[in-house]
Amino acid sequence: MTIPHLTAADGTTLPAIGLGTYRLNGAAGADAIGQAIRAGYRLLDSAVNYENEGAVGRAARSAGDVRDELIVTSKLPGRHHRYDEALTTIEESVFRTGLDRLDLYLIHWPNPKEDLYVQAWRALIEARERGLVRHIGLSNFLPEHIERLVAETGVAPVVNQIEVHPYFPQQEALDYHREHGILVQGWSPLGHGNDLQRHPVIAEIAAAHGVSPAQTILAWHVARQVIPLPKAASPQRQAENLDVFDIKLTDAQVEAITALGRRDGRLADQDPAVYEEF
Repeated sequence: MTIPHLTAADGTTLPAIGLGTYRLNGAAGADAIGQAIRAGYRLLDSAVNYENEGAVGRAARSAGDVRDELIVTSKLPGRHHRYDEALTTIEESVFRTGLDRLDLYLIHWPNPKEDLYVQAWRALIEARERGLVRHIGLSNFLPEHIERLVAETGVAPVVNQIEVHPYFPQQEALDYHREHGILVQGWSPLGHGNDLQRHPVIAEIAAAHGVSPAQTILAWHVARQVIPLPKAASPQRQAENLDVFDIKLTDAQVEAITALGRRDGRLADQDPAVYEEF
């Protein structure tokens, strides 16, 4: 299966869908991630706080000839935003994967109360210059945070990974990122622990296309140029989630799903303006 790619302002390209790996740990996790690679996934999302960089690395090392096609990602936790700690943490991430470098490294949360994210960003820039990572980006950053980073370092992120799903569509944020050539990845793209996939609007559109509610939601992300990162351990769900690029939603269908957005649509009330994660 050939997955389309999206391109950032600096020419960096990323696959239009990726695999979320949260809670895919140990040998079972490595096996599930390896199966996903064989199914066609090329973007693998991990983080220091997921405690599974080893499993992701093991799957990537076992991928054979497609290793160079993979975008193996990890994220810097808030407890290590200080410059020296951040660099050491990135080195440890590389060591844990067993790879010669990581393909994409993100700052997991800005933690604005701590106000150390500029130091962290400088460390990511240094890590890229040293060849520890190929590309650098952000996760859960607001435009005000991004603009400060660019103003103080002159370096823009290639991607920002944010919460995006029909109950929290983030249209204003998508417009901002598109204007600045920053790709958007969506975490929890199918919602989590809510009734989203049973919503009548989703069910009706899914039935009209003869696909599952999950596929309908992922096709909505694709139509909006958001890179969804659905987590799936079973081969069946992995394959289903990949098989969305031939689903052509109409503009009216995209708008109907976007209209499901709620003011309180965040899954866990994690507002990056105040939320802190360490």
